[in-house]
Amino acid sequence: MRRGIVLGLTAMLCLGGAMLGGTAQADSRKAVKAELSKPVVRGGIVFKNYCTLCHGERADGIARAAKLYGVANLAIKPATAEAYFEIIRGGGEAVGKSQFMPPWEGELSEEQINDVVAYLRVVSDAARRGEVVFKTNCILCHGIKANGKGRAARLYDPPPADLTHSDKNDDYKRMIITLGGAAMGRSEFMPVWGEQLSPQEIDDVVSYLRTVLVSD
Repeated sequence: MRRGIVLGLTAMLCLGGAMLGGTAQADSRKAVKAELSKPVVRGGIVFKNYCTLCHGERADGIARAAKLYGVANLAIKPATAEAYFEIIRGGGEAVGKSQFMPPWEGELSEEQINDVVAYLRVVSDAARRGEVVFKTNCILCHGIKANGKGRAARLYDPPPADLTHSDKNDDYKRMIITLGGAAMGRSEFMPVWGEQLSPQEIDDVVSYLRTVLVSD
């Protein structure tokens, strides 16, 4: 009987240790993901300010200035980090590519170039693009974790929505982002983002918001 109790306690301790270890590993993975997202978000900001005019919001070459370059394909093809570094730093001609691609090393810092390369590795992912838009426009109210606990949240009544537990569908989210809260019978403090964000950016934000949902 005593031996059974000891074995039972040992098993419980082992299970508890495994659970704690699993929790620690999960927390570690979350921390790593958060850390990795920082250069991606920073790189997204640089990309949107310097690159989208020619390469487009999705890096697919569909952009406002694309028509200026005739039949040149401005879509950014998947490449190694080294290849991205070379063409961003030295420009297109330096690597046997289009002369229209300027060298950016004189205008962008090494950190900015590193960040852009990090962003280019995920630019085809709508949710990651949406993360950049969200974290550069929405976190003041909705918070970095989209839980409604942004730094300015205490200023508003009603408070910003906790988007991690939202029961609204994608169409509703797209509409309230585009039209603002008042137009949807919600808080007047929710801005009309359709005046500042493109339809693509709004779609990307909606894609990102799917990833932050927490199941109850």
